[in-house]
Amino acid sequence: MRPLEGLLVLDFSTLLPGPMATLLLAEAGAEVVKIERPGRGDEMRGYTPRWGADSTNFALLNRGKRSVALDLKDPAERKRLEPLLARADVLVEQFRPGVMDRLGLSYDAVSARNPRLIYCSITGYGQTGPKRDAAGHDLNYIGDTGLLALSHGDAARPVVPPALIADIAGGAYPAVMNILLALTRRGATGLGCYLDVAMTDNLFPFLYWALGQGAATGVWPGNGTDLVTGGSPRYRLYPAADGRIVAVAAIEDRFWAVFCEAIGLAPALRDDTQDAPATARRISEIIAAAPSAHWREVFARADCCCSVVATLQEAVADPHFIARGLFTRQVANGQGGTMPALPVPVDPGFRAPEDAASPAAPGLGADTAAYLP
Repeated sequence: MRPLEGLLVLDFSTLLPGPMATLLLAEAGAEVVKIERPGRGDEMRGYTPRWGADSTNFALLNRGKRSVALDLKDPAERKRLEPLLARADVLVEQFRPGVMDRLGLSYDAVSARNPRLIYCSITGYGQTGPKRDAAGHDLNYIGDTGLLALSHGDAARPVVPPALIADIAGGAYPAVMNILLALTRRGATGLGCYLDVAMTDNLFPFLYWALGQGAATGVWPGNGTDLVTGGSPRYRLYPAADGRIVAVAAIEDRFWAVFCEAIGLAPALRDDTQDAPATARRISEIIAAAPSAHWREVFARADCCCSVVATLQEAVADPHFIARGLFTRQVANGQGGTMPALPVPVDPGFRAPEDAASPAAPGLGADTAAYLP
């Protein structure tokens, strides 16, 4: 039995943070019902590339869920939701603050009928504070919290991070964490609660070292100036002769000594406390003198926290990840197509067996008749 079997989750969210959170709950056995607007549904359905009737994004994030199409602005339509709201265990919503209240679906209104409900709101800035009503996306959130300022590259060619850090690590994951904590407490008290998940708030743990440095010394980190942001030759990206990138993370002295020996760095430059820029320049010259295949072999022998940056295509074919079974399960699109399901951080012991078919994402409104009177 999966640990969340028997739990009903109503998902009013769209795009990434909420759907990712409810995907994790569904993987652990929860019954997740998406509440979508008629005609268009979750905006993610219309993204590209298309895969069957909807986008690949939607298919990956919403597998195994159910879909109810309902016009929340219509009081008669909202009334049809009441039986579901009365028996739901968890509600996840991602509107701007105040929207659910205007729809008559605030926590106070819904919990009055269902005091066991755990009601989770995911927003960029939270339900309180001067920015609560501001529009934003991931890039804004990591920019507002100072995270982006620590490593955005040359000002003439700033780098957009390759991951949606705020949406997933600041929104989806904290939402699941707090929902599980609330379920545990409900088991003892019988009562649900309201969860205010602010993606910006939850980014500050990623800045633990920078916050500590600034508070303790009064010297706040800048762009690429510190150990884990490229300020040290021990933790940096170096181009090889063929244009591939070598990731050096030889932070500890024992790894640094092995790395320096492996690449033949002159002894005078191995003490990187003396002239770190000079050390980094020489390492750049050495790495740039040979192709990535050479360095892959060198670092495989040395085992010093150094590697060649893999492309995504290479990563999904990596024998290690294949052996771990990350891409074993398949998701269908309902039209005969299949692709590897998105690996999620739910222990295999809490999910359906790997050989079980992964259910497709729901068609818009496919389950309306089954769930609404």
